Amino acid sequence: MKFDTVFSFFLILLISLKVTYFSMSLLSQIAVGVCFLIIIIVLFFDENDYLTYSVLLILIAAGISAIELEEARHIETYINAIDWEVVFFLITMFTIVEILNEARVFHEIAKWIVFRYKNNIRKMFYVICIISTLSASILEDLSVAIIFIPIIVLTCKDLNINPTPFLLGMTICINLAATLTPFGSAQNLMISNYFGLSFSFFVLKFGPFFLGSTIITLILLDYFVLSKEIKRKWKNSCDEHKTDLSIMENEELKLAEDLRTDSKIIIINLIALIIFIVLLLTIHQIHVAGLIGMLIFVFINPRIGKAKKKRPELSHFFRKVDYKLIYFFICLFILVNLMELNGTILIMESIIQNAIFDNIFILSILILIVTSLFSGFMDNAPVTIIFMPIIKILVETAGFELVPLIIAFVLGINLGGNFLPQGSAADMMTLELSEKYCVQDLTYKKLTIVGGSFAFLHIILGVIYLAIIIYL
Repeated sequence: MKFDTVFSFFLILLISLKVTYFSMSLLSQIAVGVCFLIIIIVLFFDENDYLTYSVLLILIAAGISAIELEEARHIETYINAIDWEVVFFLITMFTIVEILNEARVFHEIAKWIVFRYKNNIRKMFYVICIISTLSASILEDLSVAIIFIPIIVLTCKDLNINPTPFLLGMTICINLAATLTPFGSAQNLMISNYFGLSFSFFVLKFGPFFLGSTIITLILLDYFVLSKEIKRKWKNSCDEHKTDLSIMENEELKLAEDLRTDSKIIIINLIALIIFIVLLLTIHQIHVAGLIGMLIFVFINPRIGKAKKKRPELSHFFRKVDYKLIYFFICLFILVNLMELNGTILIMESIIQNAIFDNIFILSILILIVTSLFSGFMDNAPVTIIFMPIIKILVETAGFELVPLIIAFVLGINLGGNFLPQGSAADMMTLELSEKYCVQDLTYKKLTIVGGSFAFLHIILGVIYLAIIIYL
């Protein structure tokens, strides 16, 4: 069934509700809830522009809400619903990532790792997994995958070894990285800003879990994946299609050209990156730290203009940033705010609270499992935004402790998306680039089995960690 058919069905349903005998409160709750559900469905149809439907659904939800709710008739309600600190920080982070990508900073780090340790395969495996994981705690995991995958494949091709264990190891480990810092993912950023959580909070509360789960994951990957897969030689699935071999050859030429990158530029940008991290640690207003860091990177990476002179050019990098995700977050902020106004969030909070009989451990596990399952089958952005006010109500109204709920929430949101490849952008990029570079052994089925198994393990480790936090 095409998405347009599904959308038309829900749209007709919304219109028909206006002529029923439902109370306007119930009508608003149903209408906004259906709009939220449609947005989630849109994300499953890659051929459609989810932003277009998101804006349309926001107008429908706001129009129906305005019939009953006085607040929904004022523009200030929608402006105040948006977390502007998160929006501005996302813009600055995306801009910094574009600058670092253009300067090829992380590309050089990845190449150095591969060429430094290529004579010791097991050590190269561990170093790639660790460095890519730490990189993903700063950069978006999708960017890390795009940087590391081509270099891994090309090096394994030259060494005549199977790249599958390296790709699996990197993909699974970088999914753990988002649990370490408040800016490790867009979801963490929204959560930390909503609840006023600092960088030190994440390091102290999630550091032990990150360290322990990473060590366990690496050991198990070594035993069950690397030790078995590394015995298999390189297999090129493009052998029967010689035209596809040009992809690898072009990448090899590009890799050779990249070796001439100015080392001074790399060093300067790495120093700036350290300064940026210090700013994030010392300045509590994340959007201020982001703006300062962004300007630092712009000025140390000037571009040659029409006058053949190097000048800082912020507009160049702004043009390269993809703003779709930011606009999508804005739509979600508004939609969830309407759900708060019409009482939907309060109803969901009551259902959760009544289901756990005031037991903080059971409540934490419930949040961990529910958010994990939701994130495994849908984009975790709407899951994050809809659960933030629920947790806030549980803390402020029901009197539950914040720390266990936040730990469960962050772990569920970031780890649950790994049960299925479509739940993680990095997983999907791994599959896409593996097909592009003719890696025969890495298939959707294999990534689902291996990735899903480790996702289940990480959730179990999360439950154990919650028990330690609550009872010790």
